[in-house]
Amino acid sequence: GISRNSRVGFKLRCDMVDSELLPAKQSVLREKLKTFIASHCREHVITILSADDVAAHYSIVADLQQLIDDDTEASQVLLKQPITSLEEFIEAMCELEQEIIEQNDDSGLMFKANVHVRLCNPPPWPELCRHTVPTTCDVGQLLAFSGTVIRIGQVNMLESRRGYQCDKCHNQYVVKADIEQHYVIAKPTSCLGDCRSNKFSAMPIDPGCYRDYQEIKVQEHVQKLTVGKIPRSIVVLLMDDLVDSCKPGDDVTVVGVVTRRWRPVKESEQTNLELLLLSNYVSVHNEQKRGVFITDEMKQEYKEYWQSFTDNPLEGRNHIVSSVCPQVFGLYAVKLSVLLVLIGGVQKSGLAGSHIRGESHLLLVGDPGTAKSQFLKFSAKLMPRSVLTSGVGSTSAGLTVTAVKDGSEWQLEAGALVLADGGLCCIDELGSIRSHDKASIHEAMEQQTISVAKAGMVCKLNTRCTVLAATNPRGCYDTNESLSVNTTLASPLLSRFDLVLVLLDQRNEEWDHLVSTFVLNKHKTTPTDDANGLQWSLERLQAYIIHTKTVNPVTTEPANQVLSRYYQVQRQTDCYGNTGRTTVRLLESLVRLSQAHARLMMRDEVTLQDAIVAVAIMECSMQGAALLGSIDALHSSFPVNADEEYATQEKLILDKLGLTLNSS
Repeated sequence: GISRNSRVGFKLRCDMVDSELLPAKQSVLREKLKTFIASHCREHVITILSADDVAAHYSIVADLQQLIDDDTEASQVLLKQPITSLEEFIEAMCELEQEIIEQNDDSGLMFKANVHVRLCNPPPWPELCRHTVPTTCDVGQLLAFSGTVIRIGQVNMLESRRGYQCDKCHNQYVVKADIEQHYVIAKPTSCLGDCRSNKFSAMPIDPGCYRDYQEIKVQEHVQKLTVGKIPRSIVVLLMDDLVDSCKPGDDVTVVGVVTRRWRPVKESEQTNLELLLLSNYVSVHNEQKRGVFITDEMKQEYKEYWQSFTDNPLEGRNHIVSSVCPQVFGLYAVKLSVLLVLIGGVQKSGLAGSHIRGESHLLLVGDPGTAKSQFLKFSAKLMPRSVLTSGVGSTSAGLTVTAVKDGSEWQLEAGALVLADGGLCCIDELGSIRSHDKASIHEAMEQQTISVAKAGMVCKLNTRCTVLAATNPRGCYDTNESLSVNTTLASPLLSRFDLVLVLLDQRNEEWDHLVSTFVLNKHKTTPTDDANGLQWSLERLQAYIIHTKTVNPVTTEPANQVLSRYYQVQRQTDCYGNTGRTTVRLLESLVRLSQAHARLMMRDEVTLQDAIVAVAIMECSMQGAALLGSIDALHSSFPVNADEEYATQEKLILDKLGLTLNSS
């Protein structure tokens, strides 16, 4: 990097560049740019020259930070006049191609005219890197804008230039398409020769004048905006080899030039202008840890934390669990379930193209006032990439993807599940979604893709996200009826949720006293007084979850025996109409939960303890079919001694399953 003083001085010198000097120094600038390409991208240029297709478009990627370090003067001109400088970049590349071909006559290298120079890695200056939509003051500036793709258009063919010939003197002119006027090619008004004629004829069309182009819409990151601010979006123009480089829901960084665009002006009509970003380079970065960086110090801190709980690791785990939604009292089973679902299991991909998802799904069914929405909102804040939506009024298009007609063409606009790809999608009031709209999320939850066939556009989009949903029961929850009847959710949808926790607000005088005392004490104490040193902050918990996802535990034989036996017992048990919950997906859910618990404990192996905890959590969601009897998830409090409680659970579960295993 460059220091702040160097950056300020660089900007002042860049602002002093005279825009009139560039035409006189084009040859000097071109030579400098050619030297830069030759020193850093020569091997890539030779690879392009060795390609067979002469008419294809090729690109080299140049490091903008490296250019600023190597040649300050050339980079000043580039940032001051980006459009002209990028054209000089292409000319410099063509000259370098000619030189390389002349130096290697018998090597079979072929000249490529359709070449582009893409600028990546801009320095992290506020003048260059933006997380908000550019404004009118940025017109003509080169900058990098980061956001989420919410809409993509079809790839169309653009006539980039057209030739005209004067009818009198036969002078020929080439007119380029005006991007600022929606690609209009205006006929010359008068001949520049002596005839001054205003009559022209179009010349035969050159096939090389056509270029691929695509318009996408990129929206600001919602997580980086202040509360209440509506995210804005900007249209980005992709040309040539950049088309189809991203899809709805992708997180992208676009390096390009800001310009304006308007429809051809008509008399007595107001002209509508909009900002447009002419892209030069597009990078897609869909990693989960956006905005969260795990340092070596943090890794060492986590390692020391678990070393301090060597004798009682479950006690250390419960300290982390208590940090989930701390404003809610108790609900130990729900908090542990939410944490395991957010961590998720290990994704598996087979050689034959088979795919087993690693993300878990959780459904909270409960009476009003049981903190369902609180868990959804906290989880959305906890995950770096999340989308929170309500099922009231939501349609299948809003949840998956919709086709929008913009002008004369159709465009795909991403819904909630696509925008949450690689993160978390929280759906409140799931039961309010219409039945035929609920069926649209079946593929998104299990196969983690959405097959689109709308308005002539057929494609497949990724929805690799965790779904955390909440719904109210239909009327008063009847324990004698199945979960499907109480929630009006069909069995195919229920079977896709790894866990379904029922929170019933039963009258319990002792529990009501504890809750009321907890709530009233919250109003008496300040946030600093309330922190007891055991709970983790939101930032620390967020970083830890990201860190646990790097662990890929392997299942051991004792854990396999417990999970397999439990699955067999559930299949043979009278499920009281809960057959939709005891499919083979139950076994996959158990594996994911045990892997998530091993990740939470930072273990490389899924031990017997992880399998027992996974079974105990699963028991909370097996209404009417639980081996351990009815478990009230709402009134579950944190155990006084976690290790003693686990020992009791292990003995009980192993006895019920008829297994004799050594916990060591």
